[in-house]
Amino acid sequence: MTSLATLLASGKPLVADGATGTNLFEMGLVAGEAPEIWNIDEPERIKALHQGFVDAGADIILTNSFGGNRRRLMLHNMQDRAREINKLAASHARSVADKAGRPIVVAGSVGPTGDLFAPLGPLTEEEAVEVFVDQMLGLKEGGADVAWIETMSSIEEIRAAAHAAIKVGLPYTFTASFDTAGRTMMGITPEGLVEFAASLDPKPLAIGANCGVGASDLVMSILGMTAKEAGIPIIAKANAGIPHFVGDVIHYSGTPELMRDYACLAVDSGAAIIGGCCGTSFKHLASISKAVHAHHKAERPDEASVVEKLGPLQAPPSKNDGGGERRARRRHG
Repeated sequence: MTSLATLLASGKPLVADGATGTNLFEMGLVAGEAPEIWNIDEPERIKALHQGFVDAGADIILTNSFGGNRRRLMLHNMQDRAREINKLAASHARSVADKAGRPIVVAGSVGPTGDLFAPLGPLTEEEAVEVFVDQMLGLKEGGADVAWIETMSSIEEIRAAAHAAIKVGLPYTFTASFDTAGRTMMGITPEGLVEFAASLDPKPLAIGANCGVGASDLVMSILGMTAKEAGIPIIAKANAGIPHFVGDVIHYSGTPELMRDYACLAVDSGAAIIGGCCGTSFKHLASISKAVHAHHKAERPDEASVVEKLGPLQAPPSKNDGGGERRARRRHG
């Protein structure tokens, strides 16, 4: 077992892994199939995913459990096996981490339920806590070091997941997806996420941004979180560029060189943990890892320098940005 808090205390930037879904599709996952079921049916491929990221330089590997809560598994009639699936997901990552020869954190990936919360939707905060407790108990039993709550859009869901982690005795982190004019779908700003984190007890080990749109937008979210002294380590996990269809297959525009530049800007912006999200391959992550370890933190970037290196913002902040009643995304990767 490896403590994320101990690694963060070193003061050195850490490297988190890349995409789950994108890489599993490359391994043969079929569209519409739940990646989490591969924890049962294809354990060696899941271990190969984790090994690929460890070999590329990851200090933190996320379990294949993003959609592993019973609300999401209902879509595949697997809700009664949620705890089992999460235990397997964590054990597969644990087996790779334990033979790595260096400290590797196993982060239990916890994504959104996919439901809106009352009064906008059917789910209460109390019910969500129960859903997340079920998932996190499995992750803990399988050997997860930390609950990695990610791709969130509402305060209510983050709070429910955080309370679940506290209830099961796991340290936790959380990230939000700022994909709607500088906010999450439900209206959280980067600055607001920092303020919310300060209200929790015990506090998360780290918070940040993942997924969203392009790398430039994500770096701007990190700059928003660190505009004032955040008092907490910040996570940056950007998509590898912008998605586009080639035939009926989604490709991401980001090159390893773009992800190298993103990693350097993320460090300069104050991020303590840098990784990739959708579209991030082993090659992309190797580029991120080399950049993180070779880069000496430089001057804090402004929007112009971010755009110059990473390209234009895809969803720039607006003064008239409503949160909207949009559903949480299915998954990352």
